[in-house]
Amino acid sequence: MERAIRFYESFFEKEVTIKNEIYSVFDINGFRFGLFAFEKMNENHSFGSNCLPSIDVADLEILRNKIEDLELCFPLTQINTNWVVEFIDSEGNHIELTAPV
Repeated sequence: MERAIRFYESFFEKEVTIKNEIYSVFDINGFRFGLFAFEKMNENHSFGSNCLPSIDVADLEILRNKIEDLELCFPLTQINTNWVVEFIDSEGNHIELTAPV
C-alpha cells in the first residue's frame, strides 16, 4: 500500500485523502480513486480482458509530462481526436491516459 500511495501521490500531485493498510482513497476533484489491498483480505485477484481505467488530462503537454518516467505498455498514439497512451503503475496495473488532439 505504501508503494502504491507514493506512486499515485506523485502521479496525481495530491496527497492521499484516507490512508489505511487495506483501502486508501484519493479525492481527485470530487472523484474517489481507491487503492484496495486485496491480498490482505485474502481475496482472489483476476485481470480483465476488455477494458481498463482511463484518465483524461487537459492537453498533450500535461500527458507527456505525466508519462515521462513511467513504463509504457502502449505507445503514445493519436486515435481519432485523442492522444492515447498506456502505462504500468507501481503494482503492475495498466492505466490509460488520454488528451485531446
